[in-house]
Amino acid sequence: MEKDPVGDKLVIRNVEFIGGMAERHGWRPESSLPEVAFAGRSNVGKSSLLNTLVRRKSFARVSRTPGRTREINFFRINDGFVLVDLPGYGYARVSKDKKSEWRPMIESYLRRTTQLRGIVLLLDIRREPSDDDRAMLDFLAETEVPTIVALTKKDKLSKAAALEQAAMISRALALPSEQVIPFSSQTGEGRTELLEAITELVEAVPDADSQ
Repeated sequence: MEKDPVGDKLVIRNVEFIGGMAERHGWRPESSLPEVAFAGRSNVGKSSLLNTLVRRKSFARVSRTPGRTREINFFRINDGFVLVDLPGYGYARVSKDKKSEWRPMIESYLRRTTQLRGIVLLLDIRREPSDDDRAMLDFLAETEVPTIVALTKKDKLSKAAALEQAAMISRALALPSEQVIPFSSQTGEGRTELLEAITELVEAVPDADSQ
């Protein structure tokens, strides 16, 4: 049996794809479970992070062509919460028409989903936050959705450089360091910390005003 150093609640036992939403106000799977959504630029390594997070190699398809995800995909985890994979944003080769379709679909989901408990926003630790990244973070602040920032591709940097970059990104976005989690899909570093943060989001009692 899989063991986890921080407790059984963080062991991913069951992962089930329960459907996808392809258009604004379109069909989506019915669920009363809390939801945590994942967002990021199309080339930030979101599929690799999700595969590492749930320890399922085929959970999220890793494509060499960013921007392939066309739907908002929903996965039930341990029958305890729903992991929501949002389409990537900011990829230059995606047509303007397609971007204009995705944006309202993502915004509608974020604004209208009463069971949404938080967002994990992925940023590449090697890069300065882009205008698209800042716009997404501003939008999340506007909607008052609790946000965790996961810094992907930590293994591409030395330990010292990764610490320096994480501090720079925290300062640039005016985020407390505890809200920013460096992550490596190659080594699994940051997985436990990210799962702990997700667990806190899932178990948090939502404000009455947000219901």
